[in-house]
Amino acid sequence: MTRWEYATLPLIVHKTKEILDQWGADGWELVTVLDGSTGLVAYLKRPAQPAQ
Repeated sequence: MTRWEYATLPLIVHKTKEILDQWGADGWELVTVLDGSTGLVAYLKRPAQPAQ
């Protein structure tokens, strides 16, 4: 069974593509973007590293 780790990050509207491209290059997959009280928030996931 795949275990996941999650991240949330605020998005700057004029830098959204650059921000998401960088996180994607680090292995994160965008799950959704929500408009929160402080602006846009991205929710991401990626497979968790196996415990050592």
